[in-house]
Amino acid sequence: MMDVNEIRKYLPHRYPFLLVDRVIELVPGQSIVAIKNVTVNEPFFNGHFPDQPVMPGVLLVEAMAQAAGVLGFKTMNKTPEDGSIYYFVGADDLRFKRPVVPGDQVKLEASVLSERRGIWKFAVKASVDGQLVCSATILCADRKV
Repeated sequence: MMDVNEIRKYLPHRYPFLLVDRVIELVPGQSIVAIKNVTVNEPFFNGHFPDQPVMPGVLLVEAMAQAAGVLGFKTMNKTPEDGSIYYFVGADDLRFKRPVVPGDQVKLEASVLSERRGIWKFAVKASVDGQLVCSATILCADRKV
């Protein structure tokens, strides 16, 4: 549904911090399903960990937040070029279930739980091959730049 070129219109992130490669489903105001392909060439694998590469958990959370950001921007029909940005402002009930390693394709899912005064609450999860990797409830704030 959205390739990386279109995703870049809705997220201000760029290499090496753009963590959403493709959007495969999106229902504005409701939910998104996106993909992050994890390769051994990711810069963080040089130090995390050289002999047993594992994607840092904080980057999994960031990837889920970026997917939620695309959903929020598309829902409001805004882009960063319009002077709007989403800040990741909180996470609750964060759980990690298994490591993500090179070669994994991470499915990122986010659903809108609520929106009040520019603060969005999302239920998010990441999975690999149908197996839950990480889940949380996150908060994002829509702010003018």
